[in-house]
Amino acid sequence: MNTKKTSLYQLHQESNAKFVEFAGYQMPIQYSEGIVEEHKFTRNHSGIFDVSHMGQLFIYGGENLIKDLEKIFPLDLKNLKLNHSKYSFLMDKDAGIHDDLIITKTNEGFLIILNAACKDNDFKILKELLEEKYKMVLDDNRSLIAIQGPKSSQILNDVFAGVKDLNFMSGNWFSFQDHKVYITRSGYTGEDGFEISIPNDFVDKLTRELINKGSKLIGLGARDTLRLEAGLCLYGHDLDKNKTPVEANLKWAISKERISKGDFIGSDIIIKQLNNGVDKIRVGIKPEGRIIAREKTKIFNQSDVHIGEITSGTFGPSVNGPVAMGYIENEFSKKDTKVFLEVRGKKHPANICGLPFYKKSYVKGATK
Repeated sequence: MNTKKTSLYQLHQESNAKFVEFAGYQMPIQYSEGIVEEHKFTRNHSGIFDVSHMGQLFIYGGENLIKDLEKIFPLDLKNLKLNHSKYSFLMDKDAGIHDDLIITKTNEGFLIILNAACKDNDFKILKELLEEKYKMVLDDNRSLIAIQGPKSSQILNDVFAGVKDLNFMSGNWFSFQDHKVYITRSGYTGEDGFEISIPNDFVDKLTRELINKGSKLIGLGARDTLRLEAGLCLYGHDLDKNKTPVEANLKWAISKERISKGDFIGSDIIIKQLNNGVDKIRVGIKPEGRIIAREKTKIFNQSDVHIGEITSGTFGPSVNGPVAMGYIENEFSKKDTKVFLEVRGKKHPANICGLPFYKKSYVKGATK
């Protein structure tokens, strides 16, 4: 199977990107300055991320579509405002997570942003669940870029007048060279920022224009350290079909009204876990010293009993130290509980901590 390339591949090459294969695509992991500098630049200025490998699924329909989607997703979609977005999950009957996603209400139906490695399977699952009653397009003709960081609003507003007035998790259609561009105020770095859906033929020109205005291309390496500092999950690592949203400590994303009705896929398990608690739960973990605990690192309690496993771990440039997330037995999940991480055959002390590690800078209201 041939590795796919995004429409920005040539620009990545020109920018001295180091590539890795990710979800079947050749993707930039970093550029010449390196992951730490790219991370800091995004936190302090504005970074551009090529996330065109992700799925952009458009589903067209009205009231009946809303009713049918509410049987699938644990969201109150009927009260979701036009051009507003919500974080949610595609689950199986046991509440295992097929994918985590962002769903946005548009004039014609819904736009759902899917993870790259999951998008084809998600499409099949949704097509079957919706019984092929609706037009569904997994659009490969559109690219997706994210511009993130405190200067992003100012830079992007120079190109798309009025984009600075969007609220967090809301969007709208804008125009670039007479072509429709959909922009949402969202992202996955813990910073204020935007995601831009644009036809493939125009993404290169737009990205170069944003670079000329002071933004920089940032690779997937810094995207990972940024999201981990912000306490955000990565599918396939922190989330998968063996974990539920309650175990993932993401119950805030499940609509209380939908829980009361209990009529969505996996609702029986979700309600049971909300009422009775869970055996394991995702927590933040701060290693003492400078040791970095990577994925699959075993976690032990003070009696040397194996109680869990790290799902994401790295050095956090903004907090100047190692950070990690993982799942542990619920009885050890209290903040400041001392645990031990087995790295290269040795046990290293760490402490359970709250998330995020780095305070998010999302803009709740529009910036005038």
